[in-house]
Amino acid sequence: MSYAHATRLTTTPDPHQPDPADPVFALHRGGKLETALRCEVKDARDLSLAYSPGVAKVCSAIADDLSLVDVYTTRASTIAVVSDGTAVLGLGDIGPHAAMPVMEGKAMLFKAFAGINAVPICLDTTDADQIVEMVAALAPTFGGVNLEDISAPRCFEIEERLKARLDIPVFHDDQHGTAVVTLAGLTNGARVLGRELGSLRIVITGAGAAGVAITQMLQRAGVRDIVVCDRQGIIGPERRDLPEHKRQLAATTNHRGLSGDISRALRGADVLIGVAGGSVPESAVARMALDAMIFALANPDPEVHPDVAARHAAIVATGRSDYPNQINNVLAFPGIFKGALAAGATRITEGMKLAAAQAIADCVPEPTPEQVVPSPFDPQVVTRVADAVAERARAEGVTRSR
Repeated sequence: MSYAHATRLTTTPDPHQPDPADPVFALHRGGKLETALRCEVKDARDLSLAYSPGVAKVCSAIADDLSLVDVYTTRASTIAVVSDGTAVLGLGDIGPHAAMPVMEGKAMLFKAFAGINAVPICLDTTDADQIVEMVAALAPTFGGVNLEDISAPRCFEIEERLKARLDIPVFHDDQHGTAVVTLAGLTNGARVLGRELGSLRIVITGAGAAGVAITQMLQRAGVRDIVVCDRQGIIGPERRDLPEHKRQLAATTNHRGLSGDISRALRGADVLIGVAGGSVPESAVARMALDAMIFALANPDPEVHPDVAARHAAIVATGRSDYPNQINNVLAFPGIFKGALAAGATRITEGMKLAAAQAIADCVPEPTPEQVVPSPFDPQVVTRVADAVAERARAEGVTRSR
């Protein structure tokens, strides 16, 4: 037997290379997306209608009336899914190339759940100015922009600048999708426990994109007592180490003036919402009020393991699919964009987000501790969210005339 042959027999698989037998890699091979045609090109006549010379007639009509681009192209039904790969859920800053499978997945979910075309766009820059300019330059191609996995605090600036500049919906899903579904779950959780949402004492661990958005949405829904914690402890005005977005949190939350660590914040709290990763000690969770709710949303490792949370809370939710009450953004973003596009909305307002949250909650007419949000595969979710969002957009007058 040759030396080369002996080497092949004794070499072990490289742990750093994908295992071709792994069904995850098998599913992703070649990517998860492809384009499809809405018309046939089977002969010279088809070609002349779809392309030259017929296409020139359509181009000229659009040049005379730009609103026709939404009638005679795919723009009005196509979303850009944009990321720089700096805050990929569970993985962090992995860069634009490694983020591509996630963005493909997001585009896949748009199509599978709402019938919306979506294109993944991963940008090889983390400069906010460059990202804004690139997305703005691409905007004529798309009916909306879904920002994804962009790290805080840049994500706040990028979204606000694009919203001010573009006349199409711009939505950072890590912020607002998470906030919408969290509010829906808490709304039904409060119903199960016979509580008013506004009366709850809520602690949020994590002051990044999701933590800020959840705080703001809960406040708009009437919650008054919210304490936000980061790795250094409770955020309050006495802290001198805060960036701008945390200074705003300090000014609008923690009205009881608490200070200290998460254990102090959780003493007597009704709700813990975890969007920070890391771990919250069981000794701190044990300080919560009776019939508490724990939404530990880090994935795949929640801030409080569901089995531990169940020892101290009446209702437990996670970001995982293998436990009840998965707070999954797919409950929100397909329907939100479907409704916004159907109404011709120029932006997604706070009222539209609140309407989406209520629509999701209403999909569970009789909530229980094990079901405060619907299944992502419940076919009524996208339709009811889209209808509620479109109705709210029209009521608020944020739709372009047709």
